[in-house]
Amino acid sequence: MAKKDKSNRKRAQTPFGNGVRLGIDLGGTKILAGVVDDQGRILGSAKRKTRAERDVDDVIARVVKTAQDAVSAARLDLRAISAVGIGAPGVANPRTGVIEFAPNLTDWVGVPLGARLEKAFGVPVVVENDVNAGAYGEATVGAAAGYRSMVGIFPGTGIGGGIVLDGKLLRGAHNGAGEIGHVVVLIDGPRCGCGRRGCIEALASRTAIERDILGERRGGRQSIITKLIDLDGDEAQISSGQLASALQAHDALVTDVIKRAAHHLGIFTAGMINVLDPECVVYGGGLIEACGDVMLPIIRETTYRYLIRPLEPEKLPILEAALGDNAVLLGAAMLAREAVPSVV
Repeated sequence: MAKKDKSNRKRAQTPFGNGVRLGIDLGGTKILAGVVDDQGRILGSAKRKTRAERDVDDVIARVVKTAQDAVSAARLDLRAISAVGIGAPGVANPRTGVIEFAPNLTDWVGVPLGARLEKAFGVPVVVENDVNAGAYGEATVGAAAGYRSMVGIFPGTGIGGGIVLDGKLLRGAHNGAGEIGHVVVLIDGPRCGCGRRGCIEALASRTAIERDILGERRGGRQSIITKLIDLDGDEAQISSGQLASALQAHDALVTDVIKRAAHHLGIFTAGMINVLDPECVVYGGGLIEACGDVMLPIIRETTYRYLIRPLEPEKLPILEAALGDNAVLLGAAMLAREAVPSVV
C-alpha cells in the first residue's frame, strides 16, 4: 500500500501525467526538440546546430542535450516524459529503431538510434524518417487534422512526401513508402539526382527550377535573377526567397518556369489521388512557403482536370501546410503518442 501511495505522489508532481512526449527533428544542419502534449501544443523547445561532420556519438550527444534543454524550457523534468519520437533523414526502420543510412550525416550507416536514445531517456523511442514524421504532423495536428487519409507533398531542394491512410502512416513492406519524388512523370525527361530520368523531383523541385532558369538565362533569355545571384559562380544557387522576389517583380522567365513546374505537380498529384483516393492533399516545404500564391492555384486546377473521377474541390481539398518548421517535431511526438497512449 505504501508503495502505491509513493507512486501517486510522484505522479502528482508531474502536472501533465504521461500525456507529455518529446518530439525531435534531427536534420543535416539543425536539431530541434520540443515537449508536446496530447493536443499537439509545444510546451517548451530548444534548438542547436547538428554538426553533421562530427561522429555518430557526438551528434547523438547533441540530440540528447537539445532534448534536455527542451524539457527544461517546459519547466519539467525527464520524469514527465512518457515517450520520445524522432524524425531523422535517410532510411529509418521504425520496427528496429535503426537508421540504416543517412546521407547528410557522417558515417550514419546501421546506427541503432532508438536503442541509444532509450538508454539516455529511459522511455520508449519511436524512430521515423523525417519527411514521414512531418506528414504525420500535418495529418494529426496540422492542416489535415480531422481527416483520416491524406497525401503530403513537400517540394524543396528535392520533393519529399508522406502518406496517411485510415489514420496510420503508410510505411510499406520495406519502409520505403512515401518516396514520391521519384515517381516518373515524363519518360526520358531531365535526369534526376537518383540517376533516372523524368522523376517529378527532376521536373518540379527547387533544384529543377533553378536548373531550367539558369539554362534559359545562359541561352540568352533576360531575367531579374541576374541581379539576385552570381551567375558566374561554379555553383550558382537560387533560393526559394529569390524565386519569390522574381515572381513579385513579374519576371517572365521565372514565372514561366515556376508555372511549368506547378503544372507538372498538378499532373503528378492527380496520379497520386487516382491511386490512393485520399480525403485531402497537403502541400508544404520551402518552395510552397515562398511561391505558393502562384503555384497552388495551378496545382489545384491541373489536379482536378486530370482526375479519373471528377471531384469537387470541397470534397478533396488541396491544402497548404500549417506547421512550418515544427512539422517534423510535432509529427514525431504524435507518433510517440500513438506508440505510448496516455493513461487517464
